[in-house]
Amino acid sequence: MAKVFKWGLYVALGLAVLLAAVAFTLHRWVSTNDFRQRVEHEASAALGMPVTLAGVAVDVWPLPAVALTGIVVQSKPPLTLERVEVRPRWQPLLQGRLAISTLLVRRAVLPQQGIDAVLLALQKKKQPASARQGPKPKTPDPAPESAGLEGLPRRTVLDDVTWISAAGARTTVAAEAALADDGLPDSVSFKLLKGNLQGLQATLQREEPKPADNASKAGDAVVGEDRWALRVEVGGGKIEGRLGLRRAPAGAPAKPGEALALQGQLQTRGVEVSALTAPAGALSGQLEASTSLNARAATTGGLVDALQSHTTFTVRNAVINGLDLAKAVQTVGLSRGGRTRLDTLAGQVNTQGRAAQLSNLVASSGVLSATGNVAISPVKALSGRVIVNVAGDSKVGQAIGGAVGVPLTVGGTLDKPEVTLSRSALLGAAIGTALLPGVGTGAGANLGDRVGEGFRSLFGK
Repeated sequence: MAKVFKWGLYVALGLAVLLAAVAFTLHRWVSTNDFRQRVEHEASAALGMPVTLAGVAVDVWPLPAVALTGIVVQSKPPLTLERVEVRPRWQPLLQGRLAISTLLVRRAVLPQQGIDAVLLALQKKKQPASARQGPKPKTPDPAPESAGLEGLPRRTVLDDVTWISAAGARTTVAAEAALADDGLPDSVSFKLLKGNLQGLQATLQREEPKPADNASKAGDAVVGEDRWALRVEVGGGKIEGRLGLRRAPAGAPAKPGEALALQGQLQTRGVEVSALTAPAGALSGQLEASTSLNARAATTGGLVDALQSHTTFTVRNAVINGLDLAKAVQTVGLSRGGRTRLDTLAGQVNTQGRAAQLSNLVASSGVLSATGNVAISPVKALSGRVIVNVAGDSKVGQAIGGAVGVPLTVGGTLDKPEVTLSRSALLGAAIGTALLPGVGTGAGANLGDRVGEGFRSLFGK
């Protein structure tokens, strides 16, 4: 027994020495300039543009890993990554397949224009190859659950990664995500270190599978729902809720483009609005809101474009920056700049993609109250109408006759809003001022606006 143990010990030591020698030789080899240049050449050929590296390293302990340092993709502008580390999964590696366990990206700067340049180069590189190969024979589509999952890292870590938008705004994040076997996230943690919404922290945690409420019904295309708990800390408050994703099973009938259905319910409590609108700061105050969202699409990427939401909100102690409603009523003309203080601002927001519609707006303070509807385009342009009533005992109210609904047209942008009277309301205000100076101004504007609306309805314009 002692001899067997001794020989086993010798064999183990021999294997350890052999493994150490192989690791040392491999490390020395990949550290040479020849190997680094070979990797640069392969990466440049794959991306279709020059790529340079400061070094390549291979680690064996505690897990095998390949690390690339000082990466520069020479797009315009360039993409720079201080370190990219890839760790494979043991079991597939022993079977001769490469499956990534962990992907680490550290201190990267990724301008959007550079990313677009890389994507364009890949697209141009792919087109001639497709033309040379000719049409491919039709093959059965792979199962959606397994398509592309082999190449996805099970764990991704972003450490001090900066994205620069096309407009030059910098956003730096630290994040970590873990994927399940089906390719959906098990857990996600995210922290915004610099940029708009700086200090935001978010977590997404997958919950135990729950059967769909209507899964037992005949002909139902979904058999279950994946659920996640979402928690976001931003602006001194919290956004909490649950998201659900339903998928049509393989072979089950589904409407075109509706294989995936996303639903969610979120509650917002005590969030400072200015933290959400920075750096513009168009509105400030304490936000309380309830949001429902849904989307249907064929792919997970399509869910973002198809996302629709409905929110009922209240902002307490609200301040509208860049707009003075009382001054706009008093001057009966174009108004830019200033601010409007409100006790409460309430209403509803419906979004589709990047466009938003604010409806049933109700604002009140000791001096004025207002109602209206405003639309926000994808480029942040404003359009809409509000009716402002000024208290008759205030200075502005005494000047224009008080407590009369003065119609204002909202325009400009979210960063620089402006309000003005419509032409018909402006004409009515002028006539009212001429007949009854002060008292007739607001009444004339209201009457002129109604007459203008009547003529538009009469002539269909």
